[in-house]
Amino acid sequence: MTEKNIPEYTNKLINESSPYLLQHAHNPVEWHPWGDEAFEKAEKENKLVLISIGYSACHWCHVMEHESFEDSLTAEMMNKNFINIKVDREERPDVDQVYMNAVQLMTGSGGWPL
Repeated sequence: MTEKNIPEYTNKLINESSPYLLQHAHNPVEWHPWGDEAFEKAEKENKLVLISIGYSACHWCHVMEHESFEDSLTAEMMNKNFINIKVDREERPDVDQVYMNAVQLMTGSGGWPL
């Protein structure tokens, strides 16, 4: 926030209805909601997609936001190299399930943030 209580950053999550996505709308990370627009942008810019899945009541999701997604150096690296997609698992359990299944198959465990 700036001196006049105006957010320094605003990303595409500002237009979402999910409280979880809205809480990330002023991160310096250029977040996109899950959807065709984000994947088309990744293809057009020849960038990998970075997907972060969480939910409002998740303690560790809030910790990760504070320690990583609010950090300007981390955000700069993410924005330069990836198209960043934020997913609310409560709004998109279908997306969450696909990625949780993959993590569990690869590691034997899973949890959030994912």
